[in-house]
Amino acid sequence: MTSASIEILENQNERIVLKFTNAPRQYVNAIRRISINEVPTLAIDDVVILENSSVMHDEAVAHRLGLIPLRTDLHRFVLPANCDCNSTLGCSKCRVLLSMDSEASDKTKVVTSGDLISEDELVKPLSTEIPIIVLAPAQKLKFEAYARLGFGKEHAKWQPTSASVVTDGKDESESILTVETNGALTAQETIQAAIEKLDSKIRKFDEVVRSLDISKRL
Repeated sequence: MTSASIEILENQNERIVLKFTNAPRQYVNAIRRISINEVPTLAIDDVVILENSSVMHDEAVAHRLGLIPLRTDLHRFVLPANCDCNSTLGCSKCRVLLSMDSEASDKTKVVTSGDLISEDELVKPLSTEIPIIVLAPAQKLKFEAYARLGFGKEHAKWQPTSASVVTDGKDESESILTVETNGALTAQETIQAAIEKLDSKIRKFDEVVRSLDISKRL
C-alpha cells in the first residue's frame, strides 16, 4: 500500500493550502472540522460595564467586543477548566484583562478596537480600526473586559478560521485542504493544533479499544 503524504502548496500568514495524497478523505475532513470547532482562541467572554451613557445597550456592547479577533498564543494560556487557579475570576494563565475609558467631548467620537487597553502586551486586537460604538458629545463608555480561551463549537467568536474547505485534487488519491484564519492564529498554527488534536483523539480511541476484553464477550 502506498504511504500517505502531505505537500504544502501555499503557506501565508492567514492562509494555507495542503495536498494530501493517499490519505483517507475522512482524515482530511476531520482536520478541517477540528480546525473550525476544536482549536481554541482568545475572545472577550465577560464584560463589566462601569459606565455607559451611550444609546447602545450594555449587552450589545459586550456582543461586539466578543467578536473582535485577539492575537492568541496557545503556549502561554490554558483553558479555564484546566487552570490550577480554580477561580471563577481566573488568573494570568487563563484570562487577559482589556479595559476602556472613552468619552466624547464636544464632538461625536467613533470608539474603535484601538481604544482597548490590554494588560498583556501580546494580546491585542488584530486591527485597531474595528468600530465598537459611536459616542455623541458628553457620552461616555467605561468597562473592564476579560478574554479567555474557548472553542468554536461553543460560540463562533472562538472560531480561528474564516474558511476551511476540502476539495478534490487532480487525481483520485488527492485531497486539497484550504484553511484561512481570522488572524488570531496563523494558518499554520491552526493546522498544527488541529492535527495534534486529531492524533490525541485517535490515541485515546486506540487505548479504549485495547482496554476492551472482547474475547470474554464472545
